Amino acid sequence: MKINSLSKARWMLRMFGLFKVPLIWTIGPKILTLNDQSCTVRIPLKYRTKNHQNSLYIGALTVGADLACGLIGMYHIQASGRDVSLIFKDFKADFLRRSDYHVDFICNEGEKIKQQVDEVIKTGERRNLPVKITAYCKEEPVAEFVLSLSLKLKN
Repeated sequence: MKINSLSKARWMLRMFGLFKVPLIWTIGPKILTLNDQSCTVRIPLKYRTKNHQNSLYIGALTVGADLACGLIGMYHIQASGRDVSLIFKDFKADFLRRSDYHVDFICNEGEKIKQQVDEVIKTGERRNLPVKITAYCKEEPVAEFVLSLSLKLKN
């Protein structure tokens, strides 16, 4: 199934969370935008995502960054029509302030990810790409993440 509409992407994310990664389903993220250039994912602040300080729990923040990067990666992989494996090699986070409301995770590196997918398909070799994701709460940055997206062409 291809990600060719936002509603289909939302449905696919819910099913992936329900059957493959239940934590994603439990957190209940929402895809706000998904296109060639960017992906925005919202993680709501609710009973299951907040910590004892009534801010977004670090695990929920991690899931948001993972999804913002991973979804745009899967978008470009599916658009290529090839079978490319996507995984994260490493994860770096800088927390700037507390997130006391829902948080939007924005990845604007779609073009770099597309080029990396094309390069993996062309060479057949594994490639690692550091991707920046910024988390915003009430339009103020609350965290910055750098995830290394590791792509490899499946045999």
